[in-house]
Parts: sequence; structure tokens; C-alpha cells
Amino acid sequence: MAKRTGKGSPRTPRRTDGLSRELIVQAATDLLDDGGETALTLRALTARLSTGYGAIYHHVADKSDLLAAATDDIIARVLAGVVIDADPREALRGVALGLFDAIDAHPWVGAELSRQPWRPALLEFYESIGRLLDALAVPERARFDAAGALVNYVLGVAVQSAANTRRRAGTDTDRATFLATVADQWAQLNPSQYPFVHEAATRLREHDDRDQFLAGVDIFLAGIATLR
Repeated sequence: MAKRTGKGSPRTPRRTDGLSRELIVQAATDLLDDGGETALTLRALTARLSTGYGAIYHHVADKSDLLAAATDDIIARVLAGVVIDADPREALRGVALGLFDAIDAHPWVGAELSRQPWRPALLEFYESIGRLLDALAVPERARFDAAGALVNYVLGVAVQSAANTRRRAGTDTDRATFLATVADQWAQLNPSQYPFVHEAATRLREHDDRDQFLAGVDIFLAGIATLR
């Protein structure tokens, strides 16, 4: 039977196994995935881990430290999935898509990277891009600009996509409905004034964000091929 506090309410049973930083970070990630940043509180974390505040503070400094650690962990998982001996072009597509998918699955990661754009794991991502560009024979003089362009593209599109998802989450409008509404507005524009936008209305309604993201990466790869 659970013990009771002085007020008569049951006290949460304490865990008997060891508590590690890894376990804390995983529990924080679960809370963030379930309810976003507002769901990550020390009270919620102690309840999920069946432990006290002191045990948490022994491993992490505060909520900001937890957010940063959880973000680094997500990006590290993306990099761990890169096949080192793969064709560098396919490896580059894989790591770019991996980060896009990770931010799509964990929207809070995008928000954290916007606040702290040079987290240690993100530096590893940047380094991986640089190595792959080297393997693709991009000249050293162009490698810095090429790496920056690709990293900014990946993060920009992924963070914006995640932000759009979060924004719609608070409404009754799903992605398909939202795109259909915008496409209808585009279709009603004067085609002589907006020929491309008018023509693109149908594609907007039907497009897949992930496929369009990869198309952008392929355009980038086609561009850097001219630098060799």
C-alpha cells in the first residue's frame, strides 16, 4: 500500500533502481512529444520517473538544460543512422531527410534549435555535411558556402513545416483542408497578373511536403555538381 502524506493523500512510490541522465532525457522527450514544451515541468518529470527533485537536479541543471539535452539526443540519433560507406550523394540526402523527419516528429526540436542554433549535436550535423561535400569533390573554396546553404535550407524548411503543424494543431483545420483553401484562393487570382501562382494552384493542393523537401535537396546537389 502506498504511504500517505500528512494531508492524507497517497504518496507516489519512489523508484528503487538507479536514475541516469539518459533515463531523465528520455522521459523529458516523452513529455515533450506528448504535450510540447509546456508539458515539460520538473513536477511532471518527477511523477513520471517516480523520484524526487533532488535526484533530477543531480543530473540536470534546469528545464533549459533538459531541452538542450533532449534536442542533442534527437539529432545524435539522426547522425547515427547515416551509412558512412554509402554513396556520398545518397548519404547527404539521407542525413538531410533524417533531420527533416526528426523535426517533423518532434516539433519542439525546431523551436529549440531556433533559440540555440549551434547545439553540439548540430555542429556534428554541420561537420557531417562538410565531410560529404568534400567526398563529392566540392572545392574547398566553395565548401563553406555550400555547407551553410544546405544546413540553412534543411533547418529553415523543417522548422517552418513543424511550426505550421503546431499552428494547425490548435484549430480544426487539417493540412489537406488548409492547402485546399489556399489553392482555391490562388486559382481565383488573375492569371495574367499571376501566371505561375495560378498554374501552381493544383500542384499546391496535391503536393507532399517531404517529397518537395527532397526535391530541394536534389536541386542543391545538381548545383554543387557544377562546382567540381
